[in-house]
Amino acid sequence: MNAIITVVGSDKVGIIAKTSAYLAEHSINIADITQTILSGNFVMMMMVNLDSADLTIDELRVGLQELSAKMQVEINVMNEKVFSAMHRV
Repeated sequence: MNAIITVVGSDKVGIIAKTSAYLAEHSINIADITQTILSGNFVMMMMVNLDSADLTIDELRVGLQELSAKMQVEINVMNEKVFSAMHRV
């Protein structure tokens, strides 16, 4: 199963590294990634594959919520199918 992870917040050192390290710790592969800085705000979107993950998507949400609090950014996780359905034009 694939999921979409978005990270938004003030730009600071370590956002990509800490997020990627957390995913790697749980055997979650980053299939695609894009990031940019918009007016000083860091914005990143990742498509990740959970097929080999050692946790469920709900457990991933909880873990990334804890990480987001430490980094003072907002991290959201959504099933790719739900994301695609919501953004279909």
